[in-house]
This record gives sequence, C-alpha cells and structure tokens, in this order.
Amino acid sequence: MQYPAIDFIFLNEEDMIRAGVKNMPGCIDAMEEVIKCLNTGDYVMGGVNHSSHGCQVSFPEKSPFPNMPKDEGDDRRFMAMPAYIGGPFDLMGMKWYGSNTANRKLGLPRSILTVMLNDKNTGAPLCLMSANLLSAYRTGAIPGVGARYLARKDAQVCGICGPGVMGRTGLAAMMAACPHISTVKIKGRGQASLNRFAAYVRTQYPELKHVETVQTVEELMKDADVVVFSNSGSTDPSTYPFVKGEWIKPGALLIGLSAFDMENDFMQKHCRLVVDNMKLYDSWAEEFPYPSFGANNIIGSKFTDMVHDGLITRDDIYDLGDIIFGKRAGRESENQIIVYSVGGMPVEDVAWGKICYENARKLGLGVPLHLWDKPDLA
Repeated sequence: MQYPAIDFIFLNEEDMIRAGVKNMPGCIDAMEEVIKCLNTGDYVMGGVNHSSHGCQVSFPEKSPFPNMPKDEGDDRRFMAMPAYIGGPFDLMGMKWYGSNTANRKLGLPRSILTVMLNDKNTGAPLCLMSANLLSAYRTGAIPGVGARYLARKDAQVCGICGPGVMGRTGLAAMMAACPHISTVKIKGRGQASLNRFAAYVRTQYPELKHVETVQTVEELMKDADVVVFSNSGSTDPSTYPFVKGEWIKPGALLIGLSAFDMENDFMQKHCRLVVDNMKLYDSWAEEFPYPSFGANNIIGSKFTDMVHDGLITRDDIYDLGDIIFGKRAGRESENQIIVYSVGGMPVEDVAWGKICYENARKLGLGVPLHLWDKPDLA
C-alpha cells in the first residue's frame, strides 16, 4: 500500500469459500498457533486487562423510546470484538455483529458477522470480509486443537449435542483431529433438526459406520470418547444440558463449546479441567461478578466459580497453551476424564481472516474499495 492513498478489498461469502475458509485441517493448524500466542502473551484484546471478549450492547426490557429495540429474550444484541494477534499473524482487526434469534424467521442466521482487518501501525483498512463462515470454522477449530492434545488417540465414538452450525464445524474438527472416529451420536431438541443433521453427516462423512440420533444426555454420553456441546444456551443454568458423572465413559473428553453443566463434586475429584486461555476466564470473572456461570454460559466460568468457593485452586485449571508447550501434562492416562472449555476470542477471527485474506489476494478475489487519494483533514 502506498500512502496517503488507501485502497482495500471486500470479500463476500463466495470469495471467502474460494479463499479456503472451510479448510478445517488448515484452520486447526492456525488455531494451534493462536493458542501459542495467547499462552506467551503475544496478543491484545479489549479492556484494561487486554483479555476482554469484547464490548456488547444489550437492550433494556422497557424503553420510553418507541424505536429502541427491547430485550425480549431473543438474543438481541450488538458486539464489537477488537484484537491484535502476533506470532505468524501480526495483524489488527475487529469482528462486528448484530444478533437476533428472530432472524431465523427471515431465513437469516441468528448473528450476521463481518471482520475488518487493519494495518497494525496506521490503522488503514486492508480487508472487509463476510465472517459467518470464518467465525463458525475458527470456533470449531479450537475444539479440534484441544482434541489433538486431550482426546484418546483411539477415540472412535463422537457425541454432538446441538445439531446446528456449531455442531457441523465441531464435528468437522473432531473428524480431522481424531482419525479413528467411526460412530457419531447426535442429540437435539426436535426430531426434524436431528434428522436433517443426521442426513448431512451421512452425506458429508460416508466413511462413518454408524450415525445415531438420541433423545437424552445420558444416551449421548454412553460409550462416547469425545463429546462436543454446541447447543444454543440461555443465561439460566437450569436449562443447560446436565451431565452426571456416572454417565461418562472413562477416558472421555467433554468439550464445552456452548452451555452445559456438571456436578461440582465430580469435576473436582475426577476430572482434569482445561481452558483455551486462562486470562480470558479471569477477565470474565471480573466482568461477571460471582457467580459468573450463568451470566456467562461457558463451563470455564464454572471452574472460576469453583475457585471462588474454595473447591479447587486456580492452579487446578490447566491452560491448553501450557499443555502444547509441554509446561504441564495433558492427558496422563487412558481413563482420565477431561473437561475442556472453549471461550471464543476475536484473535481467532483475525488470525483465520488473515490467512483467508492472503489466499484471496493470491487468487485475485474480492472487490477493490478506494478510501481516498489524500485525506481531506490530514
């Protein structure tokens, strides 16, 4: 880029697909590098602690202004998620989205996302990109990194709780990270969505020997080596899928991509607790005063609540980066049960966004956009 003129590109969803946004094995590799950057501190996110998930705008339940949106229990919010990620990425960016569950009635996804990539020094825009697929694949890939290091090497049975978009990318990551999976079990809320997801899985992964739909969490857990919780969740923990310790197969890996709950006593005595970035959960514990779990539906916030209650120490929560770097042990036995919490961070969007952007540039994709030849107010 030659200054002061600024040009950048726009990538629509079709461009992103052609640029490889759906390359799950490549995305898992990229997210492993992200986890390393998080562990060494080579990143900056929002907030004074540099580890905030983002800035969220939520609406009031009542308002004297007729045009102001209201919180009607349908996930109406906007969120800005800025981040710098170093390492091999070395880029600034931000994910921006609006969310409304009622979007589905219009044939739209619940959240509509874009990512802007910026030069780290000048702030000049480099690329504005469609980000629904970007976000979905990086979200699934972080569980894939965890499965590489935490799942049993002979894992064969995968459970998916929540047959939606995150269920698809979560399963794609498990299939990439656990090459011996031969059975997939699926739990959802309605038979129609279960049937659609099962048909998708059979078509997408014809190598699978068994694809089963189940009605209860207990059935889902039976014989499962790795279980991904990708279901939608509210802020009421009583509505989360609940897992009893007696249902869990020895050696299983439980991945909290979304809301689920377990018995404190079982987690304390029988599980290794792992998070994708401990500093994120410390930040959430500050932003969501105790009890954090519920206000934030990610199981890692229950870990920090357990620290607050004196049930475990902070050192009992393992950071995946420490495991990757060999600072701490991951799986120590074939029968060890591991609970892995995935929080989701904008550094992941920026990292995978950069790789897709670079691919797009090589392929000549995107619409050129011109900001100015010379800034009028410089």
